[in-house]
Amino acid sequence: MKVTLIGAGPGDFELMTIKGVNRLKSADVILYDRLIDENIMSLMPENAEKINVGKNAKDHPIPQDEINKLLLEKAQQGLNVVRLKGGDPFVFGRGGEELEVLLKNDIPFEVIPGVSSAIAAGAYAGIPITHRNYASSFHIITGHAKDNNALDIDFEALVRTKGTLIFMMSVFTIGKICRGCLTSGMEKDMPAAIVENVASSSQRKFIGTVETLPDIAKKNNIASPAIIIIGKVCSLSDKLDWFSKKPLLHKNIIVTRTRSSESSLVMRLRELGCNVIEMPTISILPLVNENQKLKDALMSIKSYKWLIFTSGIGVNLFFDYLIENQYDIRKLHHIKIGAVGSETKREVLKRGVIVDYVPEEYNGAALAKGLIPHIKEGEKLLLLRARIGSEDILDIFKESKISFENISIYDTIYEKKNSSKLEKMIDKGEIDYITFTSSSTVEGFVKAVSSVDLKKLKGICIGKKTAETAKSYGIQTFVSEKATIDSMIQKIKEINL
Repeated sequence: MKVTLIGAGPGDFELMTIKGVNRLKSADVILYDRLIDENIMSLMPENAEKINVGKNAKDHPIPQDEINKLLLEKAQQGLNVVRLKGGDPFVFGRGGEELEVLLKNDIPFEVIPGVSSAIAAGAYAGIPITHRNYASSFHIITGHAKDNNALDIDFEALVRTKGTLIFMMSVFTIGKICRGCLTSGMEKDMPAAIVENVASSSQRKFIGTVETLPDIAKKNNIASPAIIIIGKVCSLSDKLDWFSKKPLLHKNIIVTRTRSSESSLVMRLRELGCNVIEMPTISILPLVNENQKLKDALMSIKSYKWLIFTSGIGVNLFFDYLIENQYDIRKLHHIKIGAVGSETKREVLKRGVIVDYVPEEYNGAALAKGLIPHIKEGEKLLLLRARIGSEDILDIFKESKISFENISIYDTIYEKKNSSKLEKMIDKGEIDYITFTSSSTVEGFVKAVSSVDLKKLKGICIGKKTAETAKSYGIQTFVSEKATIDSMIQKIKEINL
């Protein structure tokens, strides 16, 4: 039994600490704030109780006293409780109030700090909040005025520090803040900035002066959450800004994948600034453990000269099966390996095995046609692939009188989970692109969002076969030059210009 307060950071889920992630994964109950990144939400254990206690500006559906009571009740039930808070728990997060309640009731607790948006706003806007030539101190102030009263801030003292002033929860009081600074002697041309949705793909930054910033915020419809930064360091923003230069900033991209896969495409796209919505469209059901055909093939492995893989999933299931069953890989010493594409080849190489053939065009038909000249008379092939897949590779081998054994080692199951949010975004035209790395991910996606107009979507496809499947559903398709992640990203950049 323990309560852990965890700071989730400001927006970019990768800013959450490793320690915080580890504690989150072992939680029985999670009380979380609004604006917690979807990727952090996906780290929560499926069987954990999840309670949304988030607050909007001027709207607190669950009062703080009720949150304190919930924390205490869940902990007293002997559960591991996580209180997941945006930013840092102790920077205007009311974490201290929550711990005081626990302390009075002898509940053990732990605090894991997070990156406060007060700090991240400067970093992601090119504003060093301290600088030897501009400011030797910074001050974090809440801009929240209780019940529309005057701000309880000693502006004169703040102005005298000549440091960087950082105001949180200040969208509704930006006028009062800037007037307070000006009437306390601050120069009207003092550089100032406002940063909205800090460290997220939707971040916006505007630079002005303490005199002009309120009008800038109003003109651009700045909404909460946003951070105000006032000080000479703001003059460095344009020069030191790195985040706004990301080529896919403000773009929403759906990445379809299998539930078990970790997509390098996702990480690469996030590095380019876009908001990636991961959508597992299929899950994998292994068919190896009780697969008599596979066992028989391995018993007579000497009769095969080629081992053919049509996906990285098949590669990993096969080699994991060998390890689990203590099968001596040296028995495969005479086998040549064929792989459908570079990603499949990469998975084979991870096992310390060299691939002998990869077609120039990455699909089953090209793999079969390209292999034929390399297969000697009488050689037999072992194909390990999905139960339901393209028949092209089988038809080509049959027509060419190639001897082969086709063994299904996994099945694909289409999912329809958490698709309602995506359907709304598609209907509103908020999705810029969607990526498909196989025909099965197309099929899974279409089944998951059956009620939307697919003609609104621009699909980035890894190959012609995948594109044909997407096009058959009315999706506007773009095919990468090569069947690689790098090529898919390059295609997105090209059509985004």
